[in-house]
Amino acid sequence: MAKIFITGSTDGLGMLAAKQLIKVGNDVYLHARNESRAIDARVQVPYAKEILIGDLASKSEVKNLAKQMNEIGPFDTVIYNAGISSNNKRSIFKVNVLAPYMLTALTTKPKRIIYISSSMHKGAKLDLDNLENDTDYSSSKLQILMLTKALSRKWQVAVNAVDPGWVPTKMGGPNANDDLIEGYTSQVWLATLDDPKVTGKYFYHMRPDDYDKRVDNVSLQDEFLEKIASISGIKLPN
Repeated sequence: MAKIFITGSTDGLGMLAAKQLIKVGNDVYLHARNESRAIDARVQVPYAKEILIGDLASKSEVKNLAKQMNEIGPFDTVIYNAGISSNNKRSIFKVNVLAPYMLTALTTKPKRIIYISSSMHKGAKLDLDNLENDTDYSSSKLQILMLTKALSRKWQVAVNAVDPGWVPTKMGGPNANDDLIEGYTSQVWLATLDDPKVTGKYFYHMRPDDYDKRVDNVSLQDEFLEKIASISGIKLPN
C-alpha cells in the first residue's frame, strides 16, 4: 500500500487514476482548486483519505498547498496531474510549470514523482528568457519533461513523465480518439512501481516513447532550473 497525492484530481484522468489506486488498496489524497470542487470530489471519490485545496495559479496558494502536503506527508508518490490549456500563456505557465516546480521544491521528497507531459511537447518553442509570457501548452509540456530529466539526474528519486494521449476528458474534448483507460494506466502503474532504475523516462501507454532530445541537454536543463528558480524565488534542494 502506498501513500499517494494527485494534483488536479477532482475530475478527468486525475480522478480516474485516484479511483483505481484506491480500488487496489492505496491511501490516496486528492487536490481541488477550491472548496466547491472539493465538495464534489468527496461525493465522487468517497474513499479518498483527504482533499487538499489550493489554486495552482496563485503562488501564495501553491505555498500553502505545499505546507498542507508536508503536514500530511511524506508521500510515497506524487502525481503532478493538474494542467490547463488556454489562450492565456501566463496562466499556462503558472499552472502547468511553475506550480509543479514549486510544489516539488517545497515538499519533502517522495519515493516517486510522476509528471504529466504530452506528445505535443515535440518541437515546441522554448524561450528561456521569457518563460512567464511565452509558454503555450506545448512548451509547458516540454518544460515539464525537462524538469523530469533534470530531477532524475540530480535526485535519488524515481522521476518519470507520462503522455496520457489525446483522451476524451473535459480538456481533451469529445473528439479525442485515444483510449481513456490507457490515459491513466501508466500513472497507476508507476505510482507503486518499486524499481528505482525506472527514472528519467517518458512513457506512453506503459512503454517508453520517443521524445524531444533537447531535454537531454544537461546545460539546457540547468539553465531552465536557474530561470524557474529566479521566477519562483525558490531553488530546488540538493
